[in-house]
Amino acid sequence: MQQFDHLKNLVIMAAADGVFSEQEISLLIDRCTELGLDEGDLEKAISYALGNQAKLRFPVDRDEQNKMLTDLIRIMAADGKLSEIEKRLFALAAAKMGIDRKDLDSLIDDLVGKHRA
Repeated sequence: MQQFDHLKNLVIMAAADGVFSEQEISLLIDRCTELGLDEGDLEKAISYALGNQAKLRFPVDRDEQNKMLTDLIRIMAADGKLSEIEKRLFALAAAKMGIDRKDLDSLIDDLVGKHRA
């Protein structure tokens, strides 16, 4: 999966509840840099996410799927609120990638454990 598609997915999740919080924007900027992308790429991803044709693109590689789901969880939690639309979008993404409940729970446990440390 291309880095830009990964970023677009994150922006779609951040936009799902209709509000870009300061925390979400900060996280998007950080991830953009980590993905080797620039401000122009982030602006394009935001325009894409706010457009009528926005849709998630799913990686097929399991490691990439785990990275995508981890980043989606981080974006969902960035503003301290989990909206119903974000939960549904996340569940749809996990289902479309064929992630079973056990693997998803393990991924969430790993992520929560990392934030406690």
